[in-house]
Amino acid sequence: MAAAAAARCPGGRWVLCLCLCAALLPRPARGLSDRLYCGRRVCYEVLGVSRQASKAEIARAYRQLARQYHPDRYRGEPAGGEGSGAQAAHEKFLLIAAAYETLKDEETRKDYDYMLDHPEEYYRHYYHYYSRRLAPKVDVTIVILVTVCAISVFQFFSWWSSYNEAINYLASVPKYRIQATEIARQQGLLNKTKEKGKNRRSKEEIREEEEEIIKDIIKNKIDIKGGYQKPKIYDILLFQILLAPFYWCKYIVWYCWWIYCFTIKGQEYGVEEKLYIIRRYMKMSQSQFDSLEDHQKETFLERQLWIRENYEVYKREQEEELKKKMAMDPRWKRYRRWMKNEGPGRLTFIDD
Repeated sequence: MAAAAAARCPGGRWVLCLCLCAALLPRPARGLSDRLYCGRRVCYEVLGVSRQASKAEIARAYRQLARQYHPDRYRGEPAGGEGSGAQAAHEKFLLIAAAYETLKDEETRKDYDYMLDHPEEYYRHYYHYYSRRLAPKVDVTIVILVTVCAISVFQFFSWWSSYNEAINYLASVPKYRIQATEIARQQGLLNKTKEKGKNRRSKEEIREEEEEIIKDIIKNKIDIKGGYQKPKIYDILLFQILLAPFYWCKYIVWYCWWIYCFTIKGQEYGVEEKLYIIRRYMKMSQSQFDSLEDHQKETFLERQLWIRENYEVYKREQEEELKKKMAMDPRWKRYRRWMKNEGPGRLTFIDD
């Protein structure tokens, strides 16, 4: 009937269009949800301020309402228009606190104002609301820094423990212990432990001091490499991260130098370059390669293992030698015998 009336009236169509547009336009209150911010109430109305209110006005309104509805200050008088009683005052205070938490922060207030102006984007509102509520309160950078420092401290002391274990083991090996004892006697370090008179010490104290002298000599005379080498502060994770840009620049410069010298100019490899290529073929780290004996490295150079064909021949020889050792190993023979007779593919019955 409204359409028929609009057809009879010349300006009725425009009025009908305006009414439909007004009905379809989203209203701010329509986008409010019970789970977001102040629920179905507008936070500005809860605090009794306008949307143009400053942070000082919002804080002032919150303090006034908090003093009025705080549960500790409530003494049984009516709580206001929302009802009466302690429960109503408590609920009113929670609503006031939620409104203040929403409007006191600039970013949260901006999201809330956007929700009032664009109620149809409810998925976006849910995302921004819960992303801010569930976001960690501590700065992620601080968490990462503390974690890296903790790992670095644990790493450093773990390396020191491994290094001390290696020193204790070497001090118990007769070969190194005899050499260290001889050096200590030549330097006159062991003679100082034998004192007489009032300064005379027990045999246990003298033995402990001699043990420390021998360990100190082993530390100074033996260069331990590999996983038990003496820890360096620059090898821990924290310094590795801080020095990463320097290492990257150094590697780029070195790589450009390598391309220029050996690819463009065609220079011959030096000893260090040959050992580097051999280490890359063997897929060993620098610390693992440094832990090898010097005569092994000399053998690598004599056999010219920096040449790919020579290295493949050497690799096959090592594999064949390993197979022969395993074939001659009694433990490996017992294992093969067990796999043949009583392996996982057989059912055996044991007669008691």
